[in-house]
Amino acid sequence: MIQRRIFLTFLCALFFMFFFGLSAYADAALLLEEPFGEFGSMNPTGHAAIYLDHVCAASLTELRLCGAGEFGVVISRYHRIGGYDWLAVPLIPYLYAVDEPEDVPETITPQKEQVLRDKYRREHLMAVAPDDGKHEIPGGEWIQLIGASYDRKIYGYQIETSRQQDERLIEAFNARANRSHFNLFINNCANFAEMVFNFYYPHSIHRNYIADVGLMTPKQAAKSLVAYSRRHRDLKFSAFVIPQVQGPIHRSDSVDGVLESLVKSKKYVIPIVAFHPFIAGGLAVAYLENGRFHPDRDAKVFDPAKEFTRGKLEASSAEDAPGTIRSTGTGTN
Repeated sequence: MIQRRIFLTFLCALFFMFFFGLSAYADAALLLEEPFGEFGSMNPTGHAAIYLDHVCAASLTELRLCGAGEFGVVISRYHRIGGYDWLAVPLIPYLYAVDEPEDVPETITPQKEQVLRDKYRREHLMAVAPDDGKHEIPGGEWIQLIGASYDRKIYGYQIETSRQQDERLIEAFNARANRSHFNLFINNCANFAEMVFNFYYPHSIHRNYIADVGLMTPKQAAKSLVAYSRRHRDLKFSAFVIPQVQGPIHRSDSVDGVLESLVKSKKYVIPIVAFHPFIAGGLAVAYLENGRFHPDRDAKVFDPAKEFTRGKLEASSAEDAPGTIRSTGTGTN
């Protein structure tokens, strides 16, 4: 009797995986991340990354399809991390610098953040962030790979993809050269997001030659993707926000475009108004006409730590496995 029950359970499980495996679809989400810290005040455009819920990391530089119970990967372009153009980190470590959702702290301090990051570095990132003989914890930009939600609020814009699209992306990325040619003006994190989403959906993301003077910014990437979703109502689209973890760490700042940052900054706008009022007026008009975009205030708050801990995602209803985020709302202009 016990053996028969085990056999029937196994048979049902096979049918379950087969049936829902055929109907399940994947998603790609643009992560619009607010700027933080001293560099954030100098560069108010923030950061852009891509979350793929059915693609996982075989290594920091290699992608594969996810297995059951895996939560997907975040990929982005970085500057001076191991000499690579892009790196892949599982979702939970990317957000919280821990391996499992149940290990995510409810609050964070700068000291605890440093401890969690260094522990994860020692276990997973030694290839790109080796020990420094002069310092207990090495310096460098490797900290951008993990614990993002400790430092900033993150908005997500998620559009459906297919398994075939994911497979083509994996094949293309695993085959291409992965060497850094980072350039803040022509080859930055937003340009990387542009490349990825245009790989899935050609012409879905484009730059704004007026509001951002031709530069690609994270905010413009999000604005483009929202506009694309409105032109293609057949594609499932949603918006969500991942809150910054509570604690004494400085709250991140709002993310801006190029002209928007100039218009909002007293440091720059006052001298321009004083000496070049017509230019200042032109900047304001250009921003109002072409640059306004606000992250969706009605987007669902998504807390991956809580969602994925609940029954280890509970398969997130079989249709959404392995790690799909489901939420409502769209970006607003």
